Amino acid sequence: MFIHHETDGIRVSAEPFYVADQSDPGEARFVFAYKVRIENVGEQPAQLVWRHWYIHDPVAGNSEVEGEGVIGQQPLIGPGGVHEYQSFCILEAPEGSMEGFYEFRRPDGTRFNARIPQFVLRTYRA
Repeated sequence: MFIHHETDGIRVSAEPFYVADQSDPGEARFVFAYKVRIENVGEQPAQLVWRHWYIHDPVAGNSEVEGEGVIGQQPLIGPGGVHEYQSFCILEAPEGSMEGFYEFRRPDGTRFNARIPQFVLRTYRA
C-alpha cells in the first residue's frame, strides 16, 4: 500500500516491504526495501537535488541519512512527470519506520522541501 504526501506540486509516495530472504532475525538483521514514486502534479519543473531520511529503529536507535539526489541521480521532473526508484534499509528490530524530505530546485533557482511521509517497516502485514 502506497502512503503519499503532496508539497508544492510534488507528490511523494512510498511503499515498504520486508525482504525475508536477505534478513537474519537470529542475528538481529531485518532488511526492508521500499519503492518511492515522485510525481510532479504542479505546473513547474522541479529538480530533486538532496535527500534527507530519518530512520527509526527501536533497537539501534534513530539515525539520519542524507546526500545528493537519489541512487546517484538528480532527476528533473517536468509537469506530469514521474520518477520512481527502489532502495533498502537494514534494521536491528523487526519493526521501525522511515520519513524525511527531498530538497527540490525550480528553474528560477528557488528551493523547497517535499516531505516524505512516514511509513512503517515491519516483518508482517498489518
